[in-house]
Amino acid sequence: MKQRIITASILIPLAIGWLFYLPVEYFSLLAALLFFLAGREWGRFSSATSGLFFAVSYLIILMASYYFAPLQSILQGHIAPLVWCVMFVGVLWWGLALIMIMRYPGYEAWWHNRPWLHWMFGLSTLLPFFWSLVLLRGYEFQHDASAGSWALLFVMSLVWVADTGAYFTGRAFGSRKLLPAVSPNKTIEGLLGGVGAATLLAVVVTIKSHTAMQQSIAIIVSSVLAVLASVLGDLTESLFKRVAGIKDSGSLLPGHGGVLDRIDSLTAALPVFVISYLLLS
Repeated sequence: MKQRIITASILIPLAIGWLFYLPVEYFSLLAALLFFLAGREWGRFSSATSGLFFAVSYLIILMASYYFAPLQSILQGHIAPLVWCVMFVGVLWWGLALIMIMRYPGYEAWWHNRPWLHWMFGLSTLLPFFWSLVLLRGYEFQHDASAGSWALLFVMSLVWVADTGAYFTGRAFGSRKLLPAVSPNKTIEGLLGGVGAATLLAVVVTIKSHTAMQQSIAIIVSSVLAVLASVLGDLTESLFKRVAGIKDSGSLLPGHGGVLDRIDSLTAALPVFVISYLLLS
């Protein structure tokens, strides 16, 4: 617990600085570093020696995608067709991931010993996550340079509030296990409590920000979908760790495990929020 508190006390100010005080270009560079580190950890799900290959190959693809989707075009409010494709692939991947966790154990036989599938799963997780970070950071940039930072903080807060609500609701009322084979501690009551807490946050934010009715509905619906996706992201990483026989994705963050252990919920929540908000607003 002491290690967790010390690490969190360092990470939280760094995260705030990353969101609000770095120029977008440097924000994107650090997002790429996060992408690289997460890719390296994802390789551990395939084998103990695959981490560097996964990370480097993912980074090459990320750099290529930057060529077809320049950062400046996003800051001007234009989303390149490639980014749309990446985001939709991410949503499709999370649909497949849902099937995978619902049918575990037994269903993992078709992908467990196929490294190229592990590689595809990781790319489908991390590339949409990266572009959702950049898209949200660039939100309304031409009108308000800090709007994207607040949008990102909002989605991250949804996940944190949902986790907290799920924890306390699960402790107080949890009796029905959600998916015990994948994550024994999660309960249906905890899931409902987390979704309820995050929905309340979304409603309060829309009221306080005086958004139009259609935009308010888009934010609330996207928030609920993002929170449900965050649970899926957490469960999916738990599934891969369980199948690989490892406890944590890495050891980079003392007391917290690896990078993936900290961002697993966000890897699903951010792309789902972005694509649903873009379609609804």
